Amino acid sequence: MRTIQQGRVKVGLFGIGLAAYWDQFQGLESRLQGYITEVAAQLEQQNAEVVNLGMIDTTDKAFAAGDTFRQEGVSLIFLYVTTYALSSTVLQVVSKAKVPVIVLNLSPQQAIDYTAFNNLKDRMKMTSEWLAFCAACPVPEIANVFHRTGISFFQVTGTLHHDPAVWKEISEWVDAARIAHTMSYNRLGLMGNYYGGMLDIYTDLTLQLSTFGGHMELIEVEELSDLRNGVTKEQIASKLIEFNYSFEVQPDCSVAELERAAKTAVALDKLVEKHQLGSMAYYHKGTGSIANEDTMSSIILGNSLLTAKGIPVAGEYEVKNVQAMKIMDCLGAGGSFTEYYAMDFNDDVVLMGHDGPCHPKIAEGKIKIKPLQVYHGKVGNGLSVEMSVKHGEVTLLSIVETGQGKIMLLMAEGASVSGPILEIGNTNSRYKFPCGAKAFVESWNSHGPAHHCAIGKGHISTTLIKLAQILGIGYTKVC
Repeated sequence: MRTIQQGRVKVGLFGIGLAAYWDQFQGLESRLQGYITEVAAQLEQQNAEVVNLGMIDTTDKAFAAGDTFRQEGVSLIFLYVTTYALSSTVLQVVSKAKVPVIVLNLSPQQAIDYTAFNNLKDRMKMTSEWLAFCAACPVPEIANVFHRTGISFFQVTGTLHHDPAVWKEISEWVDAARIAHTMSYNRLGLMGNYYGGMLDIYTDLTLQLSTFGGHMELIEVEELSDLRNGVTKEQIASKLIEFNYSFEVQPDCSVAELERAAKTAVALDKLVEKHQLGSMAYYHKGTGSIANEDTMSSIILGNSLLTAKGIPVAGEYEVKNVQAMKIMDCLGAGGSFTEYYAMDFNDDVVLMGHDGPCHPKIAEGKIKIKPLQVYHGKVGNGLSVEMSVKHGEVTLLSIVETGQGKIMLLMAEGASVSGPILEIGNTNSRYKFPCGAKAFVESWNSHGPAHHCAIGKGHISTTLIKLAQILGIGYTKVC
């Protein structure tokens, strides 16, 4: 079975300058071209495929550059302001390409060496040196034109050399563009139906597609049940080996239940391969079909393995949350399906977890497989997974559908901390927030998210904010 890979995102790069300078100031053009080449090399190191058009210093070049970026299908454009340039050399590039633009206002160094500069004596050389440091000059002109023409733009300001904060920010823009690109081509499988009565999780599928792009494949449970019928004993045996490698199987797990889960896991692999899925949401209450109940009550282990392979799976048909999980996974942060479990006011933590699949790659220790006599609130019984999210920094992400029919990102940063959990065969973690547990839940709830969210490793809100800006949607960070 193929594993979904997050490939390099294609970004555009061009520098701007004033053509009239090149004959006046010897060596200035080549010096600035060298700076553009340095930026291109740095972008390549951010796992970006760079379409570098070099110096755009005339309107004719601007027209051609816009056409090239559009033909190349870049997801993002970096506009490197090397010196003063006319805004007419910018507008046609960006307006034709029709993708987000990041203005790089980068000086070569922290400051001009004033003593060395003034000792040059030759005013032509002095002006040439000043122009090489003149990146900030045309940015207001460019911003004015972008505002008046309705073009959204973002800025990174600092120095080309010895400025880690600049390259961290640029790296986050590349990551955000990669997520947006991945989501725009993602095939989301929807199997079964909503959990009846959970009004908060119902969503407008067309709104999801218009916001993130991609495709939704509606799948019947019967298709997965039928695929189970074709699973061989050899395939089951191979999957059992994978279970034992990936999980800590508890002694009270029966061979029959393990084989039943392995059979379903093999069928899930086939389903994903058949529909080329990059994520999936599922739920099936059942109507008395023994085959379907057998399928859906043995699905947790297989869906956990899929999630570990970059194909996140959310239960309860939680479309919004599997979108959040996919975004988290694109960043390598994981994205585990979760909800409030309880509050511990003694330790000032929020206990969060969920039944169903987990994300094995962000587990604290090895995941335990436990048998459950009943899936609370659901049909059937079978094997389940118990894990905590790896201790350390975490980010929570919720895809919120507002009352105004829009999508926004809601996020919070905190930490997964050690301590007692509820050993009930579900995902379980303890989360501490800088604003405190009470303030966190009240602030989070006030924005009206669904009761599920995705948990990922690390503090990644700055990248998620950039994703929202690329997509042109709202965002809120509560802590």
